[in-house]
Amino acid sequence: MPEFMDIHRGMVGITAEGLKEAHTADLAIQDEEGVNFKQAWADPESGLVYCLSEADSTDAVHRIRERAGHPFDEIHPVPLKV
Repeated sequence: MPEFMDIHRGMVGITAEGLKEAHTADLAIQDEEGVNFKQAWADPESGLVYCLSEADSTDAVHRIRERAGHPFDEIHPVPLKV
């Protein structure tokens, strides 16, 4: 299944608890669009959050993000990894 990395900006000061809460909200509805949110990383100082998911399309990821109230700034396919 294709993987995607979405990037969220402007989350300066995000805490581990806040990241976990947002990730849990996505997990609660991900199956409805066939998305698997695999991992999330955050840098509270810069406000950047990175999320790795598997999905059939960027549209499926976008729909879950929209419904969960987690808009992203960018989404990129990740066709290669080592």
